Amino acid sequence: MLSSFKTYIQLEKNYSEHTIRQYEKDLEDFFLFLHGEGIERIEEVEYLHARNYMTKLYHVKLARTTVSRKISSIRSFYRFANREFGLSEEAFRSLYHPKKEERLPQFFYEEEMETLFNSLQGPEPLTVRNRALVELLYATGMRVSECMAIRLKDLDRVVQIVKVTGKGRKERFIPYGQFAHDALEQYMETARPKLMKRKEHDFLFVNSRGEALTDRGVRHILNECMKKASLNSTIYPHMMRHTFATHLLNNGADMRTVQELLGHSHLSSTQVYTHVTKEHLRNTYLKTHPRA
Repeated sequence: MLSSFKTYIQLEKNYSEHTIRQYEKDLEDFFLFLHGEGIERIEEVEYLHARNYMTKLYHVKLARTTVSRKISSIRSFYRFANREFGLSEEAFRSLYHPKKEERLPQFFYEEEMETLFNSLQGPEPLTVRNRALVELLYATGMRVSECMAIRLKDLDRVVQIVKVTGKGRKERFIPYGQFAHDALEQYMETARPKLMKRKEHDFLFVNSRGEALTDRGVRHILNECMKKASLNSTIYPHMMRHTFATHLLNNGADMRTVQELLGHSHLSSTQVYTHVTKEHLRNTYLKTHPRA
């Protein structure tokens, strides 16, 4: 059943490799739990077992978002197995589905971004690469995984547009501005050839050994950039995406355009940024109005 389900989400649903691995891990964890409970056949699973599993997830102090994702993975599997193999999905049908925490995304203020960019000056190949990377992430709001997958052929350097492959392997085209263009041109003309060190591939961003940059590598680069800029804020790669969306909305962009640029399937995913901008407006009002 699991093998058929993997084929289904890979070929029919067209999910990314990362998403498929996540589904597989969630289901294998659930099967291990069943084995520990002495259940050797999936047909024996009842509501009580599903409830006990969710209780176990909370007991190990997983976040509600993680529990919610795991339950969604299992439910998707059960729906598929019900349709293809006649497996009953009663065990999870009436299970309470935890809601996500209402957490506002963190972002950088425009002044902080300016400080960050000012710290990324210099002719050293890694510094030039870091500036190009940060400029492109901020200019496009793309996910770090999308950025790492960019190849040289995906950049239209004349009209300043980059082709991005997002979730579900959906392609979208994102424009980028003059600052990002100049930083990318300098990187590709001067820094990238020096970093490649006889390696042959067409990934845009490379590490000091000439290999394709990884998500972990980006996290390390951003942390080092923050230290260099003497900024005390914590940073994680997705904050650049949050910052991109927040700054666009703060400066008058309409939500549909931001949704398109971010590659969100549903407008509700983009609407969280309106809460950020409202909070920003409220804080500014409280700080500046004489009778606030």
